[in-house]
Amino acid sequence: MTHEHEGYGDKGALQAQLDMYHMIFESIYNGCMVTDAQGYVTHFNAPYGQFLGLDPAEQVGRHCTEVVENTRMHIVAQTGKAEINHIQRIKGQNMVVQRIPIKKDGKVIAVFGQVMFKDVRDVGKLAKKISLLESKVRHYEEELMTLRRTRYTFDSIIGNNKTMRLLKKEALKATANQFPVLITGESGTGKEIFAQAIHHGSARRLYPFVRINCSAIPKDLLESELFGYESGAFTGAKAGGKPGKIELAHRGTLFLDEIGDLPVEMQPKLLRVLEEKEFERVGGTKVIQSDFRLISATNQNLEILLEQNRFRKDLFYRLNVIPLHIPPLRERRNDILLLVRHLLKQMAREAALLDVKMTPEAQEVLIRYAWPGNVRELFNVLERTLSTLEGDVVHIEDLPFYLHRGHVDAENSPSASIREIRSGAERKAILDALKRTRQNKAAAARILGIHRTLLYKKLKQYGITP
Repeated sequence: MTHEHEGYGDKGALQAQLDMYHMIFESIYNGCMVTDAQGYVTHFNAPYGQFLGLDPAEQVGRHCTEVVENTRMHIVAQTGKAEINHIQRIKGQNMVVQRIPIKKDGKVIAVFGQVMFKDVRDVGKLAKKISLLESKVRHYEEELMTLRRTRYTFDSIIGNNKTMRLLKKEALKATANQFPVLITGESGTGKEIFAQAIHHGSARRLYPFVRINCSAIPKDLLESELFGYESGAFTGAKAGGKPGKIELAHRGTLFLDEIGDLPVEMQPKLLRVLEEKEFERVGGTKVIQSDFRLISATNQNLEILLEQNRFRKDLFYRLNVIPLHIPPLRERRNDILLLVRHLLKQMAREAALLDVKMTPEAQEVLIRYAWPGNVRELFNVLERTLSTLEGDVVHIEDLPFYLHRGHVDAENSPSASIREIRSGAERKAILDALKRTRQNKAAAARILGIHRTLLYKKLKQYGITP
């Protein structure tokens, strides 16, 4: 005989169980009663009696209509249909109640009635409380978004080129699912911008965006960086261990940059984590689970690496579920001026400068240039230009000389070069003076032999923020 049968066969155990049911029934806060199939009261708890001013024991055996005004318990017994959150007027106030038929073999044998709210106005109060809590949750989500916000969103992707529009559309589709994304393109094309935009547009945006550059970390440290390690796993390991990037990316996004440089011996380990979403720290035995979305990027041709046996086919197919290839800037020259205007506006705002314009001749130089460093090189060129710019209009001679040496005449070339050298030397002298005086601007002005007001002007001109 099982323990369950023994319990039901023991009168003491059965009585204890009945006592527990009775205590539960008596503890239902807003009051309840039970009737039989004819509407006669079989149970009536103390909280309900206290609210109605009745002795609970005296109500048992009476018809429900004699006990509670406007009751429908007997009607529910006849219809067999539950009445959830109905309004019932008792003692001059509207109350919210539930009436639930209890059936056995398809037949109603009793009805359970419960007061949900003693005053219908409490429903409004509860609704306001829920609304307040929802507002707080939204506020906290916004704060969390601010704290964990990725720098780039889809608004950061500038481009009217047809290829870029289609690419952005594909990236937007990727925000609606959890499949791995592989972003390819030359160095400086903006692969991380796309990765962050996908993360920011997905349901994982409230959770971390964790980046790791596979080419920047020595091979012998990459495993512990990815998977973490336990205390004593190797010489120099921190006491208590350290979580890895995969663990930190739980519920968020893991961005593996330069995935083509991932060592061959690490590739099967990464594949296993992608397939099983679990791993062990270096030197540990505990299995750790991490629910992350993987986005990887590379400026290498992985298919060539496959042929050279430097990249595993099974890992490549696992990564390349949603492929996104970003074209180089030279293949979308009609986007160059869009990017220039966007970046100049952004830089001017950050440096507290006026809106900066560019002459048509300077624009033409930027359009014709091949941009081997892509958007990253364009950003660098504009920063250098603003750091030496006098005024708010960029002319050809304000651009780095290597950009326009094929587009200016011989007599203009030396003057542009000299101006660039002079501005660079001036900026370096200011930085050196600030360093020597520990960022004391008055003392730096004395060392430079200029008035402090002129120093402030130069700081603003060169975008120096001590």
